[in-house]
Amino acid sequence: MQDGRWQVYLSGEIHTNWREQIAEGAGARDLPVAFTSAVTVHEDSDDCGVRILGEEADGFWKDHKGAKVNAIRTRTLLEQADVVVVRFGDKYRQWNAAFDAGFAAALGKPIITLRDDALTHPMKEVDAAALAVATTPDQVVRILDYVIAGRLG
Repeated sequence: MQDGRWQVYLSGEIHTNWREQIAEGAGARDLPVAFTSAVTVHEDSDDCGVRILGEEADGFWKDHKGAKVNAIRTRTLLEQADVVVVRFGDKYRQWNAAFDAGFAAALGKPIITLRDDALTHPMKEVDAAALAVATTPDQVVRILDYVIAGRLG
């Protein structure tokens, strides 16, 4: 916790507005929360390594550079987080989100997974590491309200 504000890291899919829904819900409840996440502009995340460190002819090395630059942000923010919310959508494979969940678990961070019921089986190992499994952003907000402010409602 920094300056009385809970640090909540939002990991996972970037194609829906779930992050905004959680931030708006937390704001409406006046929760002392600061949200962080990976860079959510897909092209920037993919290209940061070569745009900063130089072009690569081989796609492997392009991705390698980008992954390492992105890891500076991700690892630092995960280490600083009080709670980690990991969203899994059904449209794309979110290997990065699974990695973030594993890293957060290794750090002993409380994890809330956010996913559709259709992902119950493929998410069983990640859900086993989570302290809560939510299916809507509103449930995440309600969990945060309870654990931060002690309000049930």
